[in-house]
Amino acid sequence: MRVLLLGADGQVGFELQRTLAPLGQVVPTTLNGRLADGRACGRSDFSDPGALASLLESTRPDWIANAAAYTAVDRAEDEPERAERVNAGAVGEIAEYAARHGASVLHFSTDYVFPGDGAEPYREDAAPGPINTYGLSKLAGEEALRRSGCKHIVLRTAWVYGARGHNFLLTMLKLARTRDRLTIVDDQQGTPTPARLLAEISALAIARVGDGERPEARALLGTWHATAAGSTTWCGFAREIVARAVDAGVLERAPRVDPIASRDYPTKAARPSYSVLDCGRIERAFSLRLPDWREGLASVIGELAEARRDV
Repeated sequence: MRVLLLGADGQVGFELQRTLAPLGQVVPTTLNGRLADGRACGRSDFSDPGALASLLESTRPDWIANAAAYTAVDRAEDEPERAERVNAGAVGEIAEYAARHGASVLHFSTDYVFPGDGAEPYREDAAPGPINTYGLSKLAGEEALRRSGCKHIVLRTAWVYGARGHNFLLTMLKLARTRDRLTIVDDQQGTPTPARLLAEISALAIARVGDGERPEARALLGTWHATAAGSTTWCGFAREIVARAVDAGVLERAPRVDPIASRDYPTKAARPSYSVLDCGRIERAFSLRLPDWREGLASVIGELAEARRDV
């Protein structure tokens, strides 16, 4: 099996390099043609349709794992065309290629495709209703895959973070080292999800589906929700980060973490107030036990602590 990995230098892409390796040949690509460690790799420039088409034709993958995305939620309000190009237009081209050549696509989407005005976890068949440009662009990408008729898996996830890259966890740790008090939004509910967990689910899904031709494999295609278990607020997440980081020696001291309302921290893009995803379907279909979000956090904090000891 040959897997073309797009966005190999991102949080999820970095982890996918490891989890997909046992499945066959992984061809990693990034926007600048360099991996996170500086090694050269293929280039995947989503802004250039010709370059993307050429990459697909030259690679001829069995699976295309798309971990590339425009994820700057607030900036997307000022750059809707760019968000649409990366999150929808390029995905449509990938889908069309896959449909023509019998390839399969693994793609990641977001809890932000939902309006967040409810109080029950969203199932896969819940009506979408994005309230910001980023969510609209991600939903358009999903729809492009479905329209193409290609074999695909869409994993909707939420609040992704890891031990590297740019994410809420690393931002909180950076601020906690220099401030005595943090004020964090406490009226948006979701589920922090480690990039490594998402990569492990992805590898399992690809392995189970294979070429997607068997009836039992075809039943595993489509859209799934994949996050850690449970939920919290951004403030609850921040408090847990600080407490566990102090216990692990990643932080020397714990600043106070106080809750604020979203109205007290205005952002250009609106955020859903409740975007918890119901992951029961993927747990049953793939025989998974999704760990509580606190378990995932403990694992990532442990990774950071180990890295500090190795320095």
